[in-house]
Amino acid sequence: MRILFFYLCFAIFLIGCKTEVDNSANEAFEANSKTVLTNLEGFQNENLDYSMYAKEFSMLETTFGAEKESITLDEMIANDMQMWETFDFKMLTDPPILLPGVNQDTKMPDGSVRHYSAWEVTLPATDSTEAKTGVINLYESFDFDAEGKILTQQVYGDFTGLMMYLSSNN
Repeated sequence: MRILFFYLCFAIFLIGCKTEVDNSANEAFEANSKTVLTNLEGFQNENLDYSMYAKEFSMLETTFGAEKESITLDEMIANDMQMWETFDFKMLTDPPILLPGVNQDTKMPDGSVRHYSAWEVTLPATDSTEAKTGVINLYESFDFDAEGKILTQQVYGDFTGLMMYLSSNN
């Protein structure tokens, strides 16, 4: 009976020592992924809801020869409006490939979201020119604040090559 009691106490001790798994980064990734999907859909449909962005937002400038390191939310909104006036955008990757990001210092998942997608960008026809379309492959990452708002965004793709192609006469 003592041995049975000893094993029972030992089992209770082991169960009590069980560490809880911290799933907060995965839960944040799942919630933030929904925000990213809404963001991509809004951009494609030219009706992006900018309330998903934090007031301290910055977008890293990744283009060659950029005059400054990042742009503000107001600058990004102005750029988006100009892009939508000039081009039509269609995401070809459906659904986009969403992957969890990691903290650059700890290398541990942190709820950030990155994605790979292909976009069709069209310069519409005018009275004197035909429509012209190009496809660009993008890598984009989103970091979020504690409230789940986009704090930092960066996008990588050959925008210079795409714009040169769309503006060429060939």
